[in-house]
Amino acid sequence: MKNRLIIIAVIVLILFGGYYLWTKDREREEKTQNIFALIKTNLGDIKLELFPSEAPKTVENFIKLSESDFYDGVKFHRVIKDFMIQSGDPNSKDDDWSDDGTGGPGYGFNDEINQRKIVKGTLAMANAGPNTNGSQFFILTAEAAPWLDGKHTVLGKVIEGMDVVLKIGSEETDKSRGDHPIKDIIIEDIEIIKD
Repeated sequence: MKNRLIIIAVIVLILFGGYYLWTKDREREEKTQNIFALIKTNLGDIKLELFPSEAPKTVENFIKLSESDFYDGVKFHRVIKDFMIQSGDPNSKDDDWSDDGTGGPGYGFNDEINQRKIVKGTLAMANAGPNTNGSQFFILTAEAAPWLDGKHTVLGKVIEGMDVVLKIGSEETDKSRGDHPIKDIIIEDIEIIKD
């Protein structure tokens, strides 16, 4: 009887141990998996590589919002020529510019400052100060913005479609209304691609 209990206990331990190792392998595989975002706009597509190992909560938030269609119909509401383009505010879906740049998903989360520098093509979270991230993001069109390093969470970089980013960045804006583009530049969809 004792031998049977010992054998059963060993089998159970082997099964649980195997399951544990299998789930750890899957987690490791998911963490090292390449994740991309394809931003489809009315001016063309922008493909981004995301950095889940460097900004896990931020990338997870961006993926969640993208997959729930949160960004569909959102406009690039702030464009500063030779500096950056900004989007992610759900208030920008309508024609009222007065509240563009003030909206978000209804929650905030802490920064995940990493060693990445904010250089041309960087995807980073827009914020109103430390630990005020939500849904708004920007893509840098300048060569670099060292004064922003360590103040914004870098979550990815442009790998295709920089010409589209620069096209958006050269659109005419109304400087008296927060650098809002005159013409609507709309995110039609963000597709998440996992390799």
